[in-house]
Amino acid sequence: MEEQHLLHEVDGNVAIIRINRPKVLNALSLPLMEDLANLLEQYDADDSIHVILLSGNERAWAAGADIGDMATASSDEMRRRNQFAIWEQIKVIKKPIIAAVSGFALGGGCELMMHCDIVIASENALFGQPEINLGIIPGAGGTQRFTRAVGKATAMDVVLSGRFLSAKEALDFGLISRIVPKEHWFESALIVAKQVATKGPIALRSAKASVLNAEELTLSESLVEERALFYALFDTDDQTEGMNAFAEKRKPNFTGT
Repeated sequence: MEEQHLLHEVDGNVAIIRINRPKVLNALSLPLMEDLANLLEQYDADDSIHVILLSGNERAWAAGADIGDMATASSDEMRRRNQFAIWEQIKVIKKPIIAAVSGFALGGGCELMMHCDIVIASENALFGQPEINLGIIPGAGGTQRFTRAVGKATAMDVVLSGRFLSAKEALDFGLISRIVPKEHWFESALIVAKQVATKGPIALRSAKASVLNAEELTLSESLVEERALFYALFDTDDQTEGMNAFAEKRKPNFTGT
């Protein structure tokens, strides 16, 4: 990977991935996104990993796409790049992805954040889809996921004006999950990741899938899928262990089976 634009390590059952292009505010180049999608797939297939924590640095989660990659491209060239296939790889990751966000989460950075399942944001974080300032629009979900998260009125305001949302606004509108003090933004997210990682891994994947179904299916369809996932969990060792542990007033020892 070029200049270590991604750093990664494992802490217990949590895989930690850090975007590492601080000189360009973690701009999301195509090689970086390819490596990120592949790394996420690698951890998704690793049974010892229950949760993935994705982070930037204190100044920026990711301030957008790498404009240098696109500035002189034609419409046909952008189509040939097929860059959105990478985003589809990220979309289908089954394990929970927790975002640790500090600083700028803009454009493609905001879109990447919206592919995560829990967003822990520093009080100094800023969010937006400012592509309009470049003569384009978002292309990786910044009009669609953003609208589903915050509603049409706010989405139109942010997407058409290019303005940024503060962390408080983002929380109020439902774009992020929690705000934490800027001094402890990463540590706070890691605590959440470790808490989530104590849950049954099969149930975690099922819960994520079921919640995401609510975004894409009708209520009737998603209820059918929810019940199917619910019933399937009763054939797992983790369901037996979880309920026995509850009855015995002890912590469960989930094995992912």
